[in-house]
Amino acid sequence: MPSLMIVVGSTRPGRAGLPITQWFVERARAHGGFDITLVDLAELDLPLLDEPHIPRLRQYTQQHTKEWSAIVDASDAVVLVTPEYNFGYPATIKNAIDYLHQEWQHKPVGFVSYGGVAAGTRAVQQLKQVVTTLRMLPVFEGVNIPWHPQFIADGQFQGTEVMEQAATAMLEELLRTEAALRPMRLSAGQIGAGLPAAPSGNGSPAAR
Repeated sequence: MPSLMIVVGSTRPGRAGLPITQWFVERARAHGGFDITLVDLAELDLPLLDEPHIPRLRQYTQQHTKEWSAIVDASDAVVLVTPEYNFGYPATIKNAIDYLHQEWQHKPVGFVSYGGVAAGTRAVQQLKQVVTTLRMLPVFEGVNIPWHPQFIADGQFQGTEVMEQAATAMLEELLRTEAALRPMRLSAGQIGAGLPAAPSGNGSPAAR
């Protein structure tokens, strides 16, 4: 069974992202198509990128980077749960992404976003530019939650029927896309530690 890594993107105290993520984790487990790995960036506690080498080389010097690399490497698909801050996504998510390079490649990614009237969709659109640079494939389906505080009571998130349907549709598409991309990941793994033909994103020396 493929592994789905679900990431709590917000780290601020009192964050809505935690109950929203817990709700989505329940949906994903009920779906039954994935083994679920939950990553809370607040608990992971990565410092601001502190590796001396470009991530593409995988010459990691910090133990926290090696542990993060192993977690992402073991995943077959990813869901990022993100708020929208000032028309963008949290720096914590960008920092976690930038630590690695090859570990992200050829994996489908979905988004659960929340915010005001825009429901976090502007954050998602910006994140899509980042993940595609790492050769990830965003799925079209997503869960967008507008005015999210109204759905949280006593620390529990209660999704609507529309949200439930959106979560199921995204999980189904992640499952199909993961299967389609799996041969590419296997091929990349057979290459081993060799460098990709063309660097991109944080793989470029200019992006240190």
